[in-house]
Amino acid sequence: MLSSKSVVPPQTHSDEDIATRTSIDTSATNDELSASHGMAEKIAETRKDSSSSVFGDNPGQLPDDAIKSDEKHSNMESQNQHIMASMDAQLSEESSLTQKEQASVIHEAGADSDVKITEPEKAQQTVTTASNNIKKDEEIAAAAVEQEVQSIGKQQDVQGFDTKPAEEDINKEQLREDKGAVEANPKADVLQQDPEAALKGTSSEQVSEKIENQKVDVVEVTQKPKAEKKGRKSKKQWSTQAAQSQKENKRQQVESNSEEKLEDHEWYLCNVTANEDYIPCLDNEKAVKQLRTTRHYEHRERHCPKDPPTCLVPLPKGYRTPIEWPNSRDKIWYHNVPHKLLAEVKGHQNWVKVTGEFLTFPGGGTQFIHGALHYIDFLQQAQPSIGWGKHTRVILDVGCGVGSFGGFLFERDVITMSFAPKDEHEAQVQFALERGIPAISAVMGSQRLPFPSLVFDAIHCARCRVPWHVDGGMLLLELNRLLRPGGLFIWCATPVYQKLEEDVEIWKEMTTLTKSICWVLVTINKDELNQVGAAIYRKPTSNECYNQRAQSEPPLCKDDDDPNAAWYVPLQACLHRVPVDKTERGAKWPEAWPRRLNKPPYWLNNSQTGIYGKPPAQDFAADTNRWKNVVEELSNIGITWTDVRNVMDMRSIYGGFAAALKDLPVWVFNVVTVDTPDTLPVIYERGLFGIYHDWCESFSTYPRSYDLLHADSLFSKLKDRCKLTAVMAEVDRIIRPGGKLIVRDEPSTLSEVRTLLNSLHWEILHDKIQEGVLCAKRGKWRPTAIAVS
Repeated sequence: MLSSKSVVPPQTHSDEDIATRTSIDTSATNDELSASHGMAEKIAETRKDSSSSVFGDNPGQLPDDAIKSDEKHSNMESQNQHIMASMDAQLSEESSLTQKEQASVIHEAGADSDVKITEPEKAQQTVTTASNNIKKDEEIAAAAVEQEVQSIGKQQDVQGFDTKPAEEDINKEQLREDKGAVEANPKADVLQQDPEAALKGTSSEQVSEKIENQKVDVVEVTQKPKAEKKGRKSKKQWSTQAAQSQKENKRQQVESNSEEKLEDHEWYLCNVTANEDYIPCLDNEKAVKQLRTTRHYEHRERHCPKDPPTCLVPLPKGYRTPIEWPNSRDKIWYHNVPHKLLAEVKGHQNWVKVTGEFLTFPGGGTQFIHGALHYIDFLQQAQPSIGWGKHTRVILDVGCGVGSFGGFLFERDVITMSFAPKDEHEAQVQFALERGIPAISAVMGSQRLPFPSLVFDAIHCARCRVPWHVDGGMLLLELNRLLRPGGLFIWCATPVYQKLEEDVEIWKEMTTLTKSICWVLVTINKDELNQVGAAIYRKPTSNECYNQRAQSEPPLCKDDDDPNAAWYVPLQACLHRVPVDKTERGAKWPEAWPRRLNKPPYWLNNSQTGIYGKPPAQDFAADTNRWKNVVEELSNIGITWTDVRNVMDMRSIYGGFAAALKDLPVWVFNVVTVDTPDTLPVIYERGLFGIYHDWCESFSTYPRSYDLLHADSLFSKLKDRCKLTAVMAEVDRIIRPGGKLIVRDEPSTLSEVRTLLNSLHWEILHDKIQEGVLCAKRGKWRPTAIAVS
């Protein structure tokens, strides 16, 4: 992950490039090659005698043909160097450790703790194998090289200034090519161009190997697999059925994707029980029925269909354009989220009420019946160090209900990542999103939440009904993973202030658990108006307490446990150490908001390479400036900000797009995809928030959640892994009618996206395909045909 130790891992190269560089590194040294070969000396003397000095633009006494050849060779070297530089710049992004790779390491470690092969070891094995194969091929060609060198020496003695090969030599050259001696010729050409290199060799084999290694270029690297393939024909290994089947399935998938006739795609309505509230990865009834247990809320976790759906979710009857913020915080159209049960069950707690054609939200909750703002101020008075909107900027709200706590924290310049399980309280997260409050459907169950470690300034739980003390405190330890050192856990629940037997027992268990993980109880206060109490704990900023515990329960996590791996990673009842090195992420509290927004995190290591090929701090600044300029132009492509509240950046890097929208009344959900460099900690350090996700799967949100989706270089990267029709069906699902989609991508990809948008009856607002930008608006069109279940 992107941290003080590894912002983005150093640039890597292909196995072929590594193998070539390895052969260079292991070639004979100058001391070992001090004895000159007689033939090579003759070549050098002949060249020295037969050429004049060349300075600047003076070509010497070479004929026109040779000059043109040299210029061509120089141009080729320049082009190859340019290609290599471009490849290296791209590798800074493509070779970075992704969330998917981090999660894979965790899974492998759990499956086999005895035998582990790290990525560097795997790379070294590949290098060794490739180097050995190349060496065998070179030994086969060694004899031919020696004969060629001798032939060149004779030619140099006879030809003098004449560099054009004789007709007989051309015939011999053609004969060698016909026989397949492909690799001998480039080596001979190199000898003619640089005979001084031959002086360092003690044998023709060493001369040819040294020169080939010194003169290696992109063309040679790309040709080597062909030579290796020829050399290995006689050593073909047995293939497995699994490998053959996997290869064929992949081929058919690629073929299917490429042959997909987007313009003729026929859309259907989804035929599912959830109907207009369908979330594919949370409503997979078939997968839920096959679960062995639901003890840890496995039935509320993600279970994505093997084949992502390409059907469309229907609209609720009577759906209307959502009410604009900030009025939406207090009321929404009933027909947009037609659910009354929560109003009937929680109406007396001022969660939500039905008022005519509206659902209204008085701002209350189970623990703050008299309003969220009063409750927020009560917490600030109970613990002044909270410092809403300055010291505390990004918080996590566990079991958020209808999102009133997070909704009113906007008035204190705080953004809240709210979550609650789907259907636990009917459509509560959907209510929050319709109100313009950020929230996702998730549960604290058997897996880590999809966030990096040490990113939340505070975590809040008001009657969230999570059994923190069970299973060795595994769920509270997950909060410990997410909470910054020195961060606060705000627990407002009946065990804090009631004396019922069950509450008293839970409080005892909680007290024991929090002490064992070194959380300090900083205050317990009671809100006289709401007649509730809150206990506030602080996470330690050092490992001193961990090391001094009388009992090591819960145990410290293993050294190879990556706390940032969070994509489908099982929970473990262990305690991650606190970073204490001042250059590590989490060792210091971020700058106060809003200074932290545009200041590069202190832990970015400028000795390494950022996503765009520059030192990370410069990368960060360039990304910020780029999106400032882009956002200023969005009004010219059809974006009206008064219509926008809920925004998602579908492929965020440093959060620059979200940062550029800071002064607008919107919030931006940053998505860092699991197969790209893990920059999500940078986004949180800026005082923004986001989540890990793979867009080949459905997002954990209700339909019609967002007003604006922004996708920068996303779809072109997805096409090789999943069908574009499924991705666009998901885009259509999560965006509201009237919502906008901005796509920045390759022209060919944009053409495919435009074709699919036309088939979905979207309105194209801005169509600059060749400039790499497309903007479209979703309508209310739905197909009439229903998909086969």
